[in-house]
Amino acid sequence: MHSQLVESSDQLSFTEKIRWYGFFGLIGLIWDLTFTKLRYPRARLLRRPFSIRSKRKLPLNSGFTSGVGLRIDVFHDARLSIGRNVKVNDHVHIAVHHDVSIGENCLIASKVFISDHDHGSYAAPHFSDPHIPPSVRPIYCLPVRIGKNVWIGEGAMVLKGVTIGDGSIVAAGAIVAKDVAPRCIVAGVPARPVKLFNSETSSWVKA
Repeated sequence: MHSQLVESSDQLSFTEKIRWYGFFGLIGLIWDLTFTKLRYPRARLLRRPFSIRSKRKLPLNSGFTSGVGLRIDVFHDARLSIGRNVKVNDHVHIAVHHDVSIGENCLIASKVFISDHDHGSYAAPHFSDPHIPPSVRPIYCLPVRIGKNVWIGEGAMVLKGVTIGDGSIVAAGAIVAKDVAPRCIVAGVPARPVKLFNSETSSWVKA
């Protein structure tokens, strides 16, 4: 069976968009566009409802688009950097206590969780006491780096200290706890390489 190419909503005419969204859906879209330009003029579209918690206004870059239910928590003086043309789907949660960067042209599917910290430490040389409530254990942070042209699939999790190389793909449901090489597909719990891109043959091959 051959796969079928389907136009994205960005490529549709106004009449086609009415059929795509429905009349009231299109009215809601226009309202969200207006709100976005007033609040975050460089962004393309933030669909309501969303929650952005930060001491300072986030510099959402040009072309940024979100689905409904976006949640961004930037605690204290942490840093979140988002490149141009990043698109995130519904109910994405990004939690930053130290430093998270997302490169340009990334695509992030629904229900993805990205975090640069843990409540407590569970590896040598520091071990948190399980008798202490998790909410009051010390916060341990390591930067998260997501390169450009990365696609993160539905329900995936990206944990502290992880670097994902340019052009890589994280499969749906994967938990990324270790670095991902550029142009690599990872899958599973924990995520492991399953395919690599061969530049000489312009094909994805088994890792």
